[in-house]
Amino acid sequence: MPEIRKDPVFGRWVIIASERGLRPNEFRLGDNPEGGAYTCPFCAGNEKLTPPEIYSLPGEKGGWRLRVVRNKYPALTSEGSSDNRREGIYDRMDGMGFHEVVIETPEHGKLLETMPGEAVADVIRTFMLRVSEIKKDPRIKYVMIFKNHGRNAGASLLHPHSQIIAMPMAPLRVVQEIDGAADYHRERGTCVFCDIVREETDFKKRVVAENADFLAVTPYASRFSFETWILPKQHASHFETMPGELAGSLASVLKTALGKLSASLPDLSYNLIVHTMPVQSPSAEHYHWHIEIMPKLSHVAGFEWGTGFYINTVSPEEAAETLNAGKKYKI
Repeated sequence: MPEIRKDPVFGRWVIIASERGLRPNEFRLGDNPEGGAYTCPFCAGNEKLTPPEIYSLPGEKGGWRLRVVRNKYPALTSEGSSDNRREGIYDRMDGMGFHEVVIETPEHGKLLETMPGEAVADVIRTFMLRVSEIKKDPRIKYVMIFKNHGRNAGASLLHPHSQIIAMPMAPLRVVQEIDGAADYHRERGTCVFCDIVREETDFKKRVVAENADFLAVTPYASRFSFETWILPKQHASHFETMPGELAGSLASVLKTALGKLSASLPDLSYNLIVHTMPVQSPSAEHYHWHIEIMPKLSHVAGFEWGTGFYINTVSPEEAAETLNAGKKYKI
C-alpha cells in the first residue's frame, strides 16, 4: 500500500508507491511480460485489461467513446486513513486517495487536438464530473487533473488518456501559488489572473488563441520554451464549478493551442495540468483556475534543481509569434 511522507525541511509531502514501478511502458522494448506484440489496454475491445469502469459515455454505433477507470498501478488508494502519524521527527500517513484514468477515445492514434470539438468537450465535462463526485469524500482536499503526452513528458502509454489524482492535502506548490495570488490581492485589491487576462488581451503579442470565454497565452515569465496557459476570462476559483455550457468554448481554445504547438514542435511531448483551488475551500476572490501546458523540449538540469530558477531559451513573445505563424521550430 502506498504511503505519504513529509519532508521535515521543506514541508512538502512525498508519495512512496513502489507498485508504480511495475506499470507497463509502451516506450520500452520487451515490456510485454507475455512476449509477442504489445496489446494496448486502452483500445476498444481490450476492456478486460483495465479495472472495471467507473464512468463511460456510449459511442454513436455502440461501444464507448470515453471511459474512466481506476489506475491499475495507483499512486494513492481509497483504503487507509488520512490521519497524520508522528515517527520521531517525521510525519507520515497512509497513501489514501484516488487515482483514475480518463481514456479519452477508443482510437489508439488519435490526438486531443485532432479529436472533434464535442469529443474534447466530453473530456472536459468528465473532468468536472469526476472532481465533483470525488470531493464528496471529506478526506479529499485536493484533486489534480493532468495529462502526460509523449515519452519525454513521462507518459508510459501512447493511447490518449489523462489522469486524476485526489489527495488528502494540498501540495506545497499549489499552496505557494495560492498564497502568492493572495499576497497580490492584498497589495492591489485585484485577482492577479484577472489582471493577466486584461494585460495580455491589450498587449496581444503573447496571445496564442482566444474566444469570448477563454484566452491562451505564452505567459510573461515563461519557465519553459513555448509554455502556454489557458485562462477563463470570467473570474472563477474552482474548475469543477465551471458552467457545463462553457466546455465547448474551452475545448475550442484548447484544440487551437495544442494544434499550434503540435504544428510548430516536432514530436511534441507535453504536460498539461489544471490548476484550481482545493476542493473543500470556498470560492476565492484572489485565485483563478487555469490550465498550464508545458512542452518538454529540454530537461530540467542542475542549475534549475539547485536554485529554483528556470532558464528559458525562447522568449514568450518569440514563442507566440512562431506558433501563430505556424513556423517549425528547430530544436
